Amino acid sequence: MSQQENPKYLWWNHRIIPWEEATVHLTDYWWASVTAVFEGIRGYWNNAEGEMYIFRLEDHARRLEQSMQLIRMPKEFTVDEICQATIDLVRANDYRGDVYIMPLAYAVGNKAFSVVGDRTTEMFIYSRPAVSRLEEDFSLHACYSSWTRINERVLPPRIKALANYRNSQLASSEAAMNGYDTALFLNPEGKVAEGTGSCVFFVRKGKLITPDITSGILESITRDTVIHLAREVLGLEVEERVVDRTETYLADEAFLCGTHAEITPIASIDRHEMKHGAPGPITRQLRDIYREVVYGRDFRYRNWLTPVGMGVRAEQ
Repeated sequence: MSQQENPKYLWWNHRIIPWEEATVHLTDYWWASVTAVFEGIRGYWNNAEGEMYIFRLEDHARRLEQSMQLIRMPKEFTVDEICQATIDLVRANDYRGDVYIMPLAYAVGNKAFSVVGDRTTEMFIYSRPAVSRLEEDFSLHACYSSWTRINERVLPPRIKALANYRNSQLASSEAAMNGYDTALFLNPEGKVAEGTGSCVFFVRKGKLITPDITSGILESITRDTVIHLAREVLGLEVEERVVDRTETYLADEAFLCGTHAEITPIASIDRHEMKHGAPGPITRQLRDIYREVVYGRDFRYRNWLTPVGMGVRAEQ
């Protein structure tokens, strides 16, 4: 299956169904998209073992549950069911390569801005091939957006909601029109927040620096992974704190991290070049360790991996 083809199956409301049967009425879709919360999850194909490993699946399912709780969506799907459904779907589609998986929950019923808790919760899980770029040397040129990052008083970044990504779309479009590859956000206090769909790290004087959770960022699972690997494997000092815009211009290295971004080096910010290049030596080390972990070749972190059991076919 190519990255452009639709998968054979998806999971919708407790069962696996053919792609073509996954339909909703337009009036349901309109308001469902306003309430929708989701996750982005990756599965990595270990060719030597003939196995797919889903990275930090339970953590993603718990964060989805957290997003549903915060918008007061009725709890109709458990963490265990979401995890098992994800495994069953990947088996059913019989992938033999890396995949991207998106569970999305939404409230149905054409009731405009009625209380979400008074509506019915539905969920689908979609998957598609998504080749990892962890073997590639590439980098992005970033800029700070004129659009301010959403915040706790407006649209809480802790909730991984579709609505929050309108903020990201505005910043991404602006960056592209101005000749940049991607954008970084400042929060309402003028401090560094995150990228348009990923967290950001900086290396300066041998320390790894990243904006803290209260700077207007998602509670990123990949960010948490990077912090663990930096401290436990590389022995780096990691600072989670408020970050000034101008100090990032003086960084030795910078990179984005997220499920989709994985670890993506930043070559420049507002045309200030990173002193140690992109990828710099620490970024490269972290990327290489991360690659070995997600593919199951570093046994120290196997607890983060959920094997799919590709030799076992799911029941449709």
